[in-house]
Amino acid sequence: MDDIFVGRLMSTDLTTVTPDTLVESAAKLMIDGVVGSVLIVEPDDTLAGILTRTDFVHIVAGQEPKDQTPVSAYMSDDPVTISAQASVAEAADLMVESGVHHLPVVDDDAGVIGIQSSDFSNRTTSYEPSVRRSVSA
Repeated sequence: MDDIFVGRLMSTDLTTVTPDTLVESAAKLMIDGVVGSVLIVEPDDTLAGILTRTDFVHIVAGQEPKDQTPVSAYMSDDPVTISAQASVAEAADLMVESGVHHLPVVDDDAGVIGIQSSDFSNRTTSYEPSVRRSVSA
């Protein structure tokens, strides 16, 4: 797996929101898109955070009011990231070491360019231009 790179397996079909998007809107996007996470991005495509299914478990368990709460209140604001040039083995090791199932793939110039989930068998195609579903507050 050292010769297979994240850029080949990552999903470029991104679901993104802005930091001020309401949690309820983010949840609807995740359900509609059948995705396990949303990336929170600034207008310049820099990664601000990530909100995952696990975060929603904490929201529900805490019985927090979700309809008026922005995602920035619950997102992981310092997500573990990876480069498209990293090997799949590096990504797997990083996920295990960090205890995460989603790695935003970032590029110094382009910002967020993809996401790699822990289901590495899910993608076998090469990098394609990104498709992005997003919601602004």
